[in-house]
Amino acid sequence: MALFSFSGKRPSNLGVNDGKLLACPTSPNCVSSQSDDLEHKIAPLTYKGEPAKALEDLKAVILSMPRTKIITAEGNYIYAEFTSALMGYVDDVEFYLNAERSIIEVRSASRLGESDLGVNRKRIEAIREQFA
Repeated sequence: MALFSFSGKRPSNLGVNDGKLLACPTSPNCVSSQSDDLEHKIAPLTYKGEPAKALEDLKAVILSMPRTKIITAEGNYIYAEFTSALMGYVDDVEFYLNAERSIIEVRSASRLGESDLGVNRKRIEAIREQFA
């Protein structure tokens, strides 16, 4: 449990629209594999084998991480909330499996604040390492 709770309000505009996750805001507290600018750009996850198995493996990685809750897991899309230990900040993290390219697009964004001190990027890289 977090000592404080700065969770903010769950966004209503998340999800996949025409094969795209929501674009990152101009603030530096977001990373996306579909971003065009270097500040927000991060590589997608890659997988081999069956897409369904990749999604199951990804869910297991997500759930193994502390203070994490999967909100939606439908079709090729997963949306999870990650809560920080001390202040209770919530980050919204999305995954969209693109079977044609054998990749999983990712987006991780803080709900509140301006800077995340690199937390979203570090989280995706930690997921990548465990998922590999």
